[in-house]
Amino acid sequence: MGRHVGAVCKLCRREGAKLFLKGEKCYTAKCPFDKRPYAPGHKGESAKTRLSEYGLRLREKQKARRIYGIGERQFRKYFEIAKKSKGNTGGKLLELLERRLDNVIWRLGAARSRSEARQMVRNGLVRVNSTKVNIPSFQVKEGDVITFKEKFVNSLKKIVESIKERIVPNWLSFDKDNLQGKVISIPKREDIDALIQEHLIVEFYSR
Repeated sequence: MGRHVGAVCKLCRREGAKLFLKGEKCYTAKCPFDKRPYAPGHKGESAKTRLSEYGLRLREKQKARRIYGIGERQFRKYFEIAKKSKGNTGGKLLELLERRLDNVIWRLGAARSRSEARQMVRNGLVRVNSTKVNIPSFQVKEGDVITFKEKFVNSLKKIVESIKERIVPNWLSFDKDNLQGKVISIPKREDIDALIQEHLIVEFYSR
C-alpha cells in the first residue's frame, strides 16, 4: 500500500482527532482540524454516522497507522511480532512503533514532523552509534546514541531552535548543544502519549 500523498490534514479530519502530521502548524490557530473538525466531503459537517463495533476498531487501527506513517502490510507485521512477544500485545505493538528510528528523531525534537524525520533517515543524515542508518523502521535499543551528519548540523540547529518547546519523553535524552540523542530505556506504555486505544487494534486483528 502506497503512502498518502494528498493533504494530510484531511486524514486528521477523517479520524476525528488531531494526529500532528504537519509539525508545528498543528499547534497553532492555523491548524485546519481546529477550523473543520469533521470528516472531509460535502456532507462532512452535517453527516451523523454511528460507527459499528467493526468500524470503531478499524478507525483506531487506521489512526495508529497514520500517526506513525506506515502502510497496512508493515503495520500488520508489527502486530504479528507483538502478538508473539511476552506481555500485553497492545503495549508491545506501541513499543515497536515508538522504537522506530524516524519516530525517535521526532520525539527528540530534531524534526518538525515524523515525515520530516523519515526523510532525514532516508537521505542518510542520521547515525546510530556512529554508523549511518537509512532505514526509517530501524528499531533502536537501550543505550543507542543518535547523531547526525556533520554537514547537516547547521540546518538541524535551525530545526531544533524552531521547536525548542518540544518535550522529550523520559525514555530518551537529547543534548541540544551537541545535537546528540540517546535511548535511555525501552519505552513502557505509560511513557507513550499517543492517543491510541491499542486494545481496539488488538480486537480488530483478532476478530
